[in-house]
Amino acid sequence: MKKITDIYEEDNLKLTQSFQEACSDKLFKEYVYNLNIKEEILMKYTSQLQDSFLEFQNCNKCKNLDSCKNNMKGYCNTPIIENNIINFSYIACEKLKKQEEDNLYKNNLELFEMPKGIKEASFKNIYKDDKARLPILKFFKDFMNKYDKEDMPRGCYLTGSFGSGKTYLIAALFNEMAKKNIKSVLIYYPDFLVTLKSSFSNNYQEKFNYIKKIPLLLLDDIGAENETNWSRDEVLGPILQYRMDNHLPTFFTSNLSLKELETTLSITSSGVDKVKARRIIERIKQLTTELELISKNRRE
Repeated sequence: MKKITDIYEEDNLKLTQSFQEACSDKLFKEYVYNLNIKEEILMKYTSQLQDSFLEFQNCNKCKNLDSCKNNMKGYCNTPIIENNIINFSYIACEKLKKQEEDNLYKNNLELFEMPKGIKEASFKNIYKDDKARLPILKFFKDFMNKYDKEDMPRGCYLTGSFGSGKTYLIAALFNEMAKKNIKSVLIYYPDFLVTLKSSFSNNYQEKFNYIKKIPLLLLDDIGAENETNWSRDEVLGPILQYRMDNHLPTFFTSNLSLKELETTLSITSSGVDKVKARRIIERIKQLTTELELISKNRRE
């Protein structure tokens, strides 16, 4: 019958052999000795350290979260030293942390009747081969620098050719502002009017007030809607007046110049009213700087 001391020595020998075999891998050896804990303690955790080392290597080779090979996607089994004991904990990787941060700031960006993909708009993905964008990007840079440093800078009325990327540019700006925890709403204006009208018996006032008061607002493709007295005088007019009174930056995109928009706003099914159209245009001018983007159609 073996003595307890003999059994203990045999176990220690096995632990030593197992650890030394594992350390024949130079990268593993470097990994465990960087933990700055005595070798006799490391030997007790050889198998667990090999598992964590494998996940550590997976993380180093990982290109994105979708290709994560670890047991828990986005996490790495990591050794934690506490009072000469090694505990193992699943720690979120940098890619997962970035994704969570991105999702958090994207909650500051809300869409009404807009394609969801617009939430991915980014300055880094803007075409750099078009000099026509440079004045607009400069305006956006100035806007970001001035925001909160003065009595709210003006937005812009961005007019220009179809498919030139007007909406994408403003969405990229709003995404940058979202990272600073500034909330915004992007509205495809023609469809929004239809949705708003259908909510008369439901949550019309709630939607209307929300749009009026949001810190940053984009009315996309204004002038493309079917113009009515209601849409001009009961929706657009009050929104612009409130935002003008409260210095809330407002942005517009349109295929029409302000002069062309004035003509469009003056004509409804009830007739022509140039005075009311002029009032709307004056409010837009108070809220914005008119910019033009003439470029090739990127949607083709």
